[in-house]
Amino acid sequence: MLDKINALKTEVEALQASSAEEVEALRLKYLSKKGAVSQLMADFRNVPADQKKAIGMAINELKTLATDKINALKEATELAEDGTDEIDLTRTASPMRLGTRHPLSIVRQEIVSIFGRLGYAVEQGPEIEDDWHVFSALNFAADHPARDMQDTFFIQRNPDVLLRTHTSSVQTRVMERSKPPIRILCPGRVYRNEAISARAHCFFHQVEGLYIDKGVSFADLKQSLLYFAREMFGPETKIRLRPSYFPFTEPSAEMDISCNLCGGKGCGFCKGTGWVEILGCGMVDPNVLDACGIDSKEYSGFAFGMGVERITNLKYRVNDLRLFSENDRRFLNEFTHAH
Repeated sequence: MLDKINALKTEVEALQASSAEEVEALRLKYLSKKGAVSQLMADFRNVPADQKKAIGMAINELKTLATDKINALKEATELAEDGTDEIDLTRTASPMRLGTRHPLSIVRQEIVSIFGRLGYAVEQGPEIEDDWHVFSALNFAADHPARDMQDTFFIQRNPDVLLRTHTSSVQTRVMERSKPPIRILCPGRVYRNEAISARAHCFFHQVEGLYIDKGVSFADLKQSLLYFAREMFGPETKIRLRPSYFPFTEPSAEMDISCNLCGGKGCGFCKGTGWVEILGCGMVDPNVLDACGIDSKEYSGFAFGMGVERITNLKYRVNDLRLFSENDRRFLNEFTHAH
């Protein structure tokens, strides 16, 4: 009887069908009440007792094999009848449209890459912050008027928990846990309670940098920013630094670059001045160093910060900030070959 079972196994393994009718005929032949497998089960009563275990297992294996085979043939013929062909692995792959990185991601990565060549390491921090790391450690007194510049989003009306208004909070965290020399870059998203328009948004992206060591000077800051400007906007780019005010730096400055559209001659884009503002910077205030546990008598440093949207606007002439967050594929597809 084992020979008969093995012969049926070989027969079942070779079964083929091209239509539902043929599959049904095979099912009747092997699995119906009068089929070959049922006939074996009927003959099982005549098997000697010492062979029942082996014969029974062989019959069960045959039944499972026949059931799986016929089900597979049924599924294949149903797909064929539905018009779904089997995959042709020899056919050339269908062309696929490639996506692209977001323009802000492209520019942010370029900024990170430029400063990476100067030895800056990237640091990240939480977007939900506390007052100390966002304001107090950065020389903002509780009643300091500079707090009004930030238009802060507070969490659940708790004045100590807020959405960070700048990525300087990452710098304070690194200064608290690290000893100089410190050379870091802090890219990330920040939030301010502003009306959304073509020129402003309630969230945007910044990249801030910090360098602290012995003997760091304003000349080091200027040379670093000149290198960045020429790498980002071209080797002919010029910079100028104008006095400004930030609570956490002293002296403070805002940096302009020569307009990369008119070459500094004056045009509508730069409002005829030949210059375009791109970032703020300055020497780290000694009070900030001391608040974060760094001896301001031994160490000095500089910091700078820029808006990624601002740099992207200058590089790609995007004049409406809302386009960056609307997920409009027509806009995003324009950057397919940006990098």
